[in-house]
Amino acid sequence: MDAVSMEAPFSGVVLVSRGDETLLAEAAGYAHRAHRVANTIGTRFAIASGTKGFTALVVVGLVAEGRLKLDTTAREVLGDDLPPIDDRVTVEHLLTHTSGIGDYCDEEADPPPNPLLATSADYLAALDGFPQRTAPGTEFRYNNGAFVVLALVAERIAGIPFAELVRTRVTEAAGMADTAFLRSDALPERTATGYLEDGRSNVFSLPVVGHGDGGIYSSAPDFRKFWPALLDGRIVPRAWVDRMLTPHAEGYGLGFWLPRPGVVRLEGGDYGVSFRSTHQPSSGVTATLISNDHRGGGPRLRQLDEFLTKA
Repeated sequence: MDAVSMEAPFSGVVLVSRGDETLLAEAAGYAHRAHRVANTIGTRFAIASGTKGFTALVVVGLVAEGRLKLDTTAREVLGDDLPPIDDRVTVEHLLTHTSGIGDYCDEEADPPPNPLLATSADYLAALDGFPQRTAPGTEFRYNNGAFVVLALVAERIAGIPFAELVRTRVTEAAGMADTAFLRSDALPERTATGYLEDGRSNVFSLPVVGHGDGGIYSSAPDFRKFWPALLDGRIVPRAWVDRMLTPHAEGYGLGFWLPRPGVVRLEGGDYGVSFRSTHQPSSGVTATLISNDHRGGGPRLRQLDEFLTKA
């Protein structure tokens, strides 16, 4: 890692473990540059689209309870909301990025930031006006809006705010005490501010509060807890874990990336945010990189992947 640091300066945390054994723990850079507050192993960071795995678990938990089905259509739950969504779009289409719906945050189009998003009503309004792009089930196309729709569906079914669903059904079940939706303009202690390429804070580039597609804050040690909790069936029943980690399209399960056989991953990137947590069930190795810098630590990610192939 020292050699990699010379190649690309890094601000964030790298934590690699095998069960209870810590193989590597590194913290570098500043959580807050102006006040020179250093990052520590326990610092909380925004994890962007890493949140999608939590959204999937909330939804699948409702499916496992019989309150929802994978073939339930979004229209059945949302009624007249979001007219542009094809009536045939199902929960499974949304979970696998095959819904074909228009995306309010299309990464290929590099949309302008919309930081004034804080409530479900805000996100519902932001989703409207984007017409269906392809027929449901015909194409894998990464879609942020699909996971906001899933969060809205979960709220409607459960009658509970989405952030509360994530807390009670995912983070508490996994013992992830440092993981929560926080306001980006009022971050508490031990939480890193994200920084753009020119050194500015990312506070004007991200939503005020995240939702189903991203924006939760977490720490590397919390992901050391997450993967065993997931695989032990403490979040959703083990049979559903197996279904979620079965490839459905383009190396993707239900809310989780499956980059190669025997490996599962959550990852995300945004303005001033870089996150990847990879787990290999056969060896028990978890490798998490989490950063508050736009550069993210690409060389480190490659090195961690090389390590995992040999673990």
